[in-house]
Amino acid sequence: MPSPGSPTPNKRTSPTRDVVFDLLAVMAVAGVVLAAALVGRALKRAGVDIFLPFPPLLAEWLPHLGPGTVFAVLLAVGVVAWGPALAGRMGWRRLLLVGWAASFAWTLALALSDGYGKGFATRLTSRDEYLHDVPLVTDIPAMLRDFTSHILTDQPGAWTTHVGAHPPGIFLLFVWLDRIGLGGGPAASAFCVVVGSSACLAVAVAVRALAGEDLARTVLPFSVLFPGAVWVGVSADGVFAAVLAWGVAGIAVASTRGGRVSALAATSSGVLLGFCLYLSYGLTLGAVLVLAVIAVTRSWRAALFAVLGVAAVVAVFTAAGFWWITGYELTKVLYAGSIAQSRPYSYFIWANLAALVLALGPAVIAGLRRVAGSPRRWGYAPVALVAAALTAVLVADISGLSKAEVERIWLPFGTWLVVACAWLPRAHWRGWLAAQAVLALLVNHLLLTVW
Repeated sequence: MPSPGSPTPNKRTSPTRDVVFDLLAVMAVAGVVLAAALVGRALKRAGVDIFLPFPPLLAEWLPHLGPGTVFAVLLAVGVVAWGPALAGRMGWRRLLLVGWAASFAWTLALALSDGYGKGFATRLTSRDEYLHDVPLVTDIPAMLRDFTSHILTDQPGAWTTHVGAHPPGIFLLFVWLDRIGLGGGPAASAFCVVVGSSACLAVAVAVRALAGEDLARTVLPFSVLFPGAVWVGVSADGVFAAVLAWGVAGIAVASTRGGRVSALAATSSGVLLGFCLYLSYGLTLGAVLVLAVIAVTRSWRAALFAVLGVAAVVAVFTAAGFWWITGYELTKVLYAGSIAQSRPYSYFIWANLAALVLALGPAVIAGLRRVAGSPRRWGYAPVALVAAALTAVLVADISGLSKAEVERIWLPFGTWLVVACAWLPRAHWRGWLAAQAVLALLVNHLLLTVW
């Protein structure tokens, strides 16, 4: 029997040929990224304002170093050298704590590579960000009641860009932080990094519940060195990814256990998933991940308790005066009149995917190729998670409601595509981890990203 993480024998292809196919897949996708960059520049020269200084990313070319650079490099070397071995032998609870610490340090170091002020402390304080409007809230219940009245920019007292383009949940979190004495840029950024970096743990917990501890241990080092951490620190989308991930993890745990633990876990995860609806309208696609878990486990009891948790959150926000459907319809109007109207759908429907690739990294691309070629290797559950994340991305892409900036917007789905890295052969783990780290370091130090 092959050991966990080792290649499954294949009569049709040799291990060497599989590696060649992995590299060809990565090169082909890299070609798509290059094409997106070249076509994007051609559109700009033709006078099409796509509002991307460095397509397909919202970033500008600016090679630089910062106080976090050395720490990011050292951490990457450490995870590449010792991560897989430690993940294989360390106690589970201790591994989760170490994994979270490493993910937090990686995300923070990448952010600080842009400098403490520009990369961390002031990231959420611009006129388009959430903190800009926090001082305007003197009455939280009144804010929720009147929230939709300030979404459109032609209304008096219109919200700033990010506040108006999202339901009030994430804005409410920043208001609460301010109320308890954690206001300002540094505290808000720290909150985003702490919460966002925990998504890797949620993925590991979910995978362990659905497919076993060996698979979870295999995936965790790749989740820690997730190139998308460049945009987790610092953006609210990292928080979105973590809250959704913990909601899905709770459903996975509840679906594989019985008794009161199952009911409590399912209800709690339902509350988190319900709150996701009020963090970002796009997180409704997270339902695909939940449905994948329910389909694998067939735990209708857990699903029922989760629905109760979701319903409770919806009831609270509705009673407070915010009607989700009204907010969504007004946000579509806001989006249609924004810079999205000059961004051509024909370009972004594929350039979006190129941008996402830079957040996923080459290891995920190679892993996805192997999943397609050998879907039964780890069983149905992890394949269902990967397929659900891909489905969410494709639906979001086709909708046209995300033209550009998806390197951060699709983080809640990208974190689950990392599960595909479990299909990579054990002998090549360090090489693929190094490739992930190198990509993240290059993006972070050659470009200045907005988030």
